Formats: sequence, C-alpha cells, structure tokens
Amino acid sequence: MRAVLQRMTTRPAAVAGLFYADDPDRLRAQVLDLLTDVAAATKVMPKALIAPHAGYAYSGRVAAAAFATLRDAAQTITRVVLIGPAHYVHVRGIAAPTVDAFETPLGRVAVDLETLSAVADLQCVIRADAPHAPEHALEVELPFLQTVLGSFEVVPLIVGNSAPRDVAHVLRRLWGGPETLIVVSSDLSHYHDYETARRLDDATAAAIEHGDWASLGPNQACGCLAVAGLLVEAGRHGLKAHRLLLSNSGDTAGSRDRVVGYGAWMFAQTAS
Repeated sequence: MRAVLQRMTTRPAAVAGLFYADDPDRLRAQVLDLLTDVAAATKVMPKALIAPHAGYAYSGRVAAAAFATLRDAAQTITRVVLIGPAHYVHVRGIAAPTVDAFETPLGRVAVDLETLSAVADLQCVIRADAPHAPEHALEVELPFLQTVLGSFEVVPLIVGNSAPRDVAHVLRRLWGGPETLIVVSSDLSHYHDYETARRLDDATAAAIEHGDWASLGPNQACGCLAVAGLLVEAGRHGLKAHRLLLSNSGDTAGSRDRVVGYGAWMFAQTAS
C-alpha cells in the first residue's frame, strides 16, 4: 500500500450516519455485533461474494453472513474488487474512480490504481468520480471488509448502462489469485408485499445458484448486471453460488407492505 495516506485524494463517506453509524467506535461495535450474530458457513476460502447494500438495520445481518466467511482470510486477501450498481448518477459503461482512497469512519482504504490500469483500455470502462461520490452500494460494504480483513486495497467499480458480458470481461482481467476477492453489491426485489417478495426472491436465488445469468433483470436485483457478470465469469472457473442467507426488510426493521429483498452468496472452489 502507498505509505502516505494523508496526502491522498479521497472519496469521503457519503452515507455514514444514514446507512450505518458515523462514530468509529459505534460503527466498529455495530459491525462486530452483526458478525458475531452469524456463523461462518464454511472454512473454505471464498473467491467471490454477493452481499446486500441497504442500511445495516435492514440488511446488515445478511451482509454479515457473507463477510463472516472471510474470518480466516485476513492474511491472504490483499485486494478487493468491489462492484455494484449506480443509484444516483447515470453511467455509460462501468465507472472506475480517479481518487486514491475511499474513506469510512473506520479510516481510509487505498484504491488499487495499478490494478485498475489493467482494464483502462476496455471501451466499457470510464474513469469518473461523480458516480462514486453519492453512491452507497460500495461504501456500505467497506466497514465489514475493514473489520474482517484489516489491511487491503480496493478496486471500486460502478456499473451503469452496460452488459453482463462487459462486466464479465472486466472481472476476467481482475480475477487474480487467492490475494483477490470479488464482492458484488446487490439487493434483490423492491417494494412488493412480503409474500410476493419471498416468491420473487426465491426464484432469483435459484437462478443465481444455477448460474442462469440471462434471467436476471432489474426486477430481480438492482445489481443484476454485476451479479450476471459474476455468474458468467464464475462459470468459466467452474464456481457456483452457495447460498448463505436470504431474507427481506420485513424480517428485520421494516413493515411487510413494501419490502426489499436481500441475499448473501459465496463462490468457492469446494463450495457445494
């Protein structure tokens, strides 16, 4: 990592105090409580994770189910490719930042600019900080990663108007070895009643677990393009999704009239 973090250009936290606690001690305790509340599902080393990105009161436990699988990986993983959907700024393609670091109340995480250069020649990749500035989809995953992994560099990517095979091509360039973890940030169905959401999310979960990337659309998952791209590339490597937890906001902190679905999956060579 570059040594002088204080001289870096930094993307500051945008949703601290909204999606998660803005006080470092409270945030650390919040994340540790969530991680303690779930059991690591396996001892194998994950290559990729799918995790939700809502406020921690709503989706934190599901996210924790994904990141708890990294408890034994802190000495191995040094790079995290973090990819999710654009919610606020229109993106033509896949946006990589130009800043040197992303910040949360737990500190700065250096952006792996050298690794980003490996995809700089792809037409689908643009360099732009505007899509990242207000975006919560990547930010809310960072405190979990900071807590579980400690020291790592991040490769942040926001997917806008793109195609699953473009995402897969980017991931192919960034796949790396055991030092590289891929995290796809996505919620599932939005604003259906509880039973409808459960039915829709069960079908989406089955599609993810069968590698059926072509059946995924925005009605199934807000991060459908990133999820689909991961499924394409994971399939090339013989990896399948292993379900860790599936629920929705009606199970946690919301009403059951209009819920948002959340799921956590792990991809590992020996996952069943």
